[in-house]
Amino acid sequence: MKITRALPRPLQQVNRTYARFGTTNLSYFGGCDYFRLSSHPLILKALQDGSKKYGLTVAASRSTTGNHQLYELLEARLAKFFGAPAAVLCSNGYLSNLAVAQALAGMHSHALIDERAHSSLVDAALFLDCPIMRFKHRDAGDVARVLQRIGPGAKPILLTDGMFSHDGSIAPLKAFLKSLPRDGVVLLDDAHGAGVLGKSGKGSVEEAGVGRSRVIQTIALSKAFGVYGGAILCGDDLRQKVQAKSRVFHGNTPVPLPIASAALAAVALLSSRKALRIRLFRNIERVRIAFRKMGYHSTENSSPIIQLLLRHPGQLPSLKQILMANGVFPSFIKYPGGPADGYFRFAISSEHSPAQINALLKAFREIGASCFL
Repeated sequence: MKITRALPRPLQQVNRTYARFGTTNLSYFGGCDYFRLSSHPLILKALQDGSKKYGLTVAASRSTTGNHQLYELLEARLAKFFGAPAAVLCSNGYLSNLAVAQALAGMHSHALIDERAHSSLVDAALFLDCPIMRFKHRDAGDVARVLQRIGPGAKPILLTDGMFSHDGSIAPLKAFLKSLPRDGVVLLDDAHGAGVLGKSGKGSVEEAGVGRSRVIQTIALSKAFGVYGGAILCGDDLRQKVQAKSRVFHGNTPVPLPIASAALAAVALLSSRKALRIRLFRNIERVRIAFRKMGYHSTENSSPIIQLLLRHPGQLPSLKQILMANGVFPSFIKYPGGPADGYFRFAISSEHSPAQINALLKAFREIGASCFL
C-alpha cells in the first residue's frame, strides 16, 4: 500500500546557517532560531555539562518529586531578564498558554481572540470557561466594537500573539490595552517576540512600551533562545494560581535537566552579548530595505520574518529552482490556518553572513516582485 507523506522531506541543519537538502548544502532561512543559539558552542557545552552532572530527566511532575533547583534558578533568571515579578517554567511554549487558562478558568466573562491567533491560544481559550469572541486580525477598533456589544459589566481577557509567526506582523498591544476596561487583561503569546523585540529583547511588551500589570506574557524557549521549553511571565498571584490549579502544570514532566542547563546559558548569552542583537537588526534592515527597493511588500517593523504569497501557485516549481540555483533553500510552507496554497517564509538570523544575504537578494531580483501578491 502506498503511503502518502504528510510531512515535508526531512532536513539536516549544518554549520549553523545551512541545511543539507539531498546532497547539497543550501543557505537556510527557515525555522525560528533567530540567533542560531541551538548550535552555539556555549549552549552545547552547557547541555553536555548538564547531562553529565544531572542526568536526563526528573521523571516526575514538579508538584510531586520532580522539582529541581535548576528549574527554580531558570525561573528566577527569566523573570530578571524580562523584568517580570515572577516566572513559571513549562515543558513547552504551547502548554504555557493552556496552563494560564486553566489557572484563570471562570475568572473572566468573555475571551476575545484574534482571528489569526496561534492554535495554542485557540485551545487555551476553551479552558477559560467563558464565551469566546473573535475579532479582526490586529484590529483594535474591532476589539472596541466587540466590547461594546458585550456591555459595560464585562471582565474580558484578550488573547493575541505578540509577533505573528506567519508574517512577522506585531500586535497593537498599547491600543488593545486602551480599549479594554480597567480589569481586562491580555494573554500575550510572545513565542516569537521574546528575545527579539524591544530595546533589550524583552519582547512585545517592551516594544509597545506598556507595563506588565495587565499583561500575561508567555514565551517559548525554542525560538530566540534556541533550546526548548516555555514560561509564563506574570505576577506572584498568578504564579501561585498556575501551580495550584493548572492540570498541565501538575500532570506534566518538566523539561529535561540538560535542556534547563542549556536554557540558563542561553539567557545569560542574550543578556550579555549585545552584538547578537546588533547583527540581527543589521541583517533585517538590509533585507527589508532591499526588498522595498525591488518593489516587494515589506513591513516597516523590526521583525525578522519575511512572508511572500504567490500570485500564481503554478509558478512554485520554477521559483524554487531559482532559489536553489542561488544556493538558497526554498522555505515554502503550508501551515494550518494559513493560506491554502502555502507561502514562502524566510527568517533572518544574526548569523547569516553578508554572502548569504546577497544570495537571497540576488534570487529575488531574478524572480521579481510581480510574482507575489
